[in-house]
Parts: sequence; C-alpha cells; structure tokens
Amino acid sequence: MAPSDAQDLQGSSFTGADLTGSRFRDCDMRQVRIISSVLVDVSVSGEIENFTVNGIDVTGYVAAELDRRHPERVLVREMKTVADHREAWRTIETLWAETIARAERLPEPLRHERVEEEWSLVETLRHLVFATDLWVSQIILDLPSPHYSAALPPGDYPSEALPELDLDARPSYAEVLAVRLARMALVRDLLDDLTEDRLHSDCPGSLPSAWDEPSPPVHEALAVVMDEEIDHRRYVLRDLGALESRRS
Repeated sequence: MAPSDAQDLQGSSFTGADLTGSRFRDCDMRQVRIISSVLVDVSVSGEIENFTVNGIDVTGYVAAELDRRHPERVLVREMKTVADHREAWRTIETLWAETIARAERLPEPLRHERVEEEWSLVETLRHLVFATDLWVSQIILDLPSPHYSAALPPGDYPSEALPELDLDARPSYAEVLAVRLARMALVRDLLDDLTEDRLHSDCPGSLPSAWDEPSPPVHEALAVVMDEEIDHRRYVLRDLGALESRRS
C-alpha cells in the first residue's frame, strides 16, 4: 500500500485481539510494541533496524547471518572503485546463472506460480528488468523510452511516473528471460566502459518528480540496481524449494 493510500492506524492499541493468520504488507510499523504476546511461526521481512526481541536487539545478528549466507551483500556494500563494481556485477551474474539453471528444471506453469502470495519467478525477473530500465537506462544513460512494456514496477511506485507499461501483460518465461539477459549485458557493457570520474558524477537522467530528489551519483544508482539483484535472488531461492516440491 502506498503511504498516501495507507489507512491511518497510528497510535492504535490491540489488546486481547486474535490476529492469527494476519498479513501486513507495505505497512509502516515504526515504533510498534508487541507486549506479552505469543509469536510462533512468525515471519518478518523488510527494512529492519533496532529490532528488539525480549529486550535483545537482534538487528546485528540478523544482518551478520544474512552476510554469512550471502557474502555478495558485503561485496556490494563495500564497493568504492570501478573495479569493485565490476567484480560485484560478475558475482551477481554468476549467482543468477546458477539460479536460472535451477529454475530451468521447473515446468513453465511453476515459473509463473506464486509462493505465499509473493511474486512468481517470472514476475521477479520482470521487476528486475524494470529496475535496470529505471536506474540504468533512464537515470544513468538517459535513454528515451527505455522501458520494456511488460516490466513490473513495485506497488508503491508513483503512478504518475509510470511509463507506458502493460501491467496486465502475461509474457512467457522465455520472452522475459531474453529481455532480462539483454538488460544484464547492458549493465556489463556500462561497467566495462566506466571511468572513476563518471562513477562519481551525477546521473544525467531524472528521478520521478514525486520523489522530489535530485539525480544521484552514478555509483548510488548502480548500488540500487545491485541491491535489487541480490535481494530478489534471495527471495527466489526462498521460493524455489516450495516450487520444486510441487513439481513432484
């Protein structure tokens, strides 16, 4: 739910409420307190800071464990030079090649199937195409009409900033993968030609006006793309096990 459309429940208090099976998506839950409650089989994902469980801040533990399981997070976080960015992208391409090889063993319907209402594999690839089109083609390269028509923006993307996308499109896995591989090659070519001066210069393209922010430096835009890559690959890995069990 976009913040402007959110139901205002600030300061609400729930006492003795049965919230079993409830789902909270795209909610602002800052400063929430859960007291003397039963939390069993609870799953939490998102931007997590100062997360205290029974008096213990577990934020650092969660971040460290994610870094241990996914060292590419550290690689991206510590990028400074052009060489660092190239190494991070090579790692991302290698990891995604392994993930796609695993997904190739699924039948076509399962590649379009959602797990726990999250994006399907095909939808995730469509979203990563959107991220590349926005942050690389539009903002870094300032290309005209850079968007794949079946790309998938996030739900909270400013509606007035949406390009001419077909949000009802149902492209095949093969079509989406071909576009996705072309976009990854675009990033690779950009990095091959990148200089240190350009890395730290401002992007010539514009961010959506609704964000009311100046264009970022090239290195910040690249970091957004790479963060999207590693986060969404982690989500795909999370769901692949469930999809593979459905195959049998």
